[in-house]
Amino acid sequence: MPPEDLTATPKQKDANKDNDLPNYLPGTPQQVVQNEQLDSPPPWKATPDTKIPESRFLVPPGLEHLIKVQQIIVHQQTELLGVFLGTEKSNKYEIKDIFGQRIYFAREENIYLNKNLCGPVRPFKMHISNNAGREVITVIRPLRCITCCFPCYLQELEVQAPPGTTVGFIVQKWDPLLPKFTIQNESKEDVLMIIGPYLTFSCLGDVDFEVKTLNEKSVIGKISKYWSGFVNDVFTNADNFGIEFPVDLDVKLKAALIGTCFLIDLMYFEQSSDGI
Repeated sequence: MPPEDLTATPKQKDANKDNDLPNYLPGTPQQVVQNEQLDSPPPWKATPDTKIPESRFLVPPGLEHLIKVQQIIVHQQTELLGVFLGTEKSNKYEIKDIFGQRIYFAREENIYLNKNLCGPVRPFKMHISNNAGREVITVIRPLRCITCCFPCYLQELEVQAPPGTTVGFIVQKWDPLLPKFTIQNESKEDVLMIIGPYLTFSCLGDVDFEVKTLNEKSVIGKISKYWSGFVNDVFTNADNFGIEFPVDLDVKLKAALIGTCFLIDLMYFEQSSDGI
């Protein structure tokens, strides 16, 4: 054991202790080295040389596919004929890994009247099933306000995995300028923040909602709305999203981020087919 530096000041000793403390939040980026290359991947992304640890959390049945993934693609399925005729039904999504393999399928349960009258603020249940057809995640959205005029009754989602067992909540936070959401665990304790851009419309690029720690200082992931081209964005409701998170993040929080993606889609990117 090396001898203690007797010449060090008390402040230097405290700083050394802080550097030795382990970082307990999964995926929190390490300190950036000054000579680090500018084109290095985001700190939450694992590299080919990264050893993926075993999950330290209890994994609900059906969420095993999320243990070793750090990025998923959410692709909305749209029937073009239904869009142009105004008979489009409830949303459906394919959830894929980065290799394009489908791991889940999401189907919105809703009443046709709700979709047409309430539009993006409509209540719904999103049923997420695995490839065997067994429902593994349920996302429940009640009817709530969507504007900053009613800060006491903003959006809130409940995520269940498996259905009937609550694993998290997504709560919209009032902010006059930026879209903000809090990810909560099953005990309604704040765990993560999601902060979107001032302008959520982009005609030539992606729109990123950053996943941050509660102090909003560290970015550990993001939910991106991919720009799919002028024709798709104007004439259909089909949206493509990417969700990135630390590979060692609790799978229940990964499921909550999937639910957040559906909420963001309806709040900021869904277009009504009434005007088509």
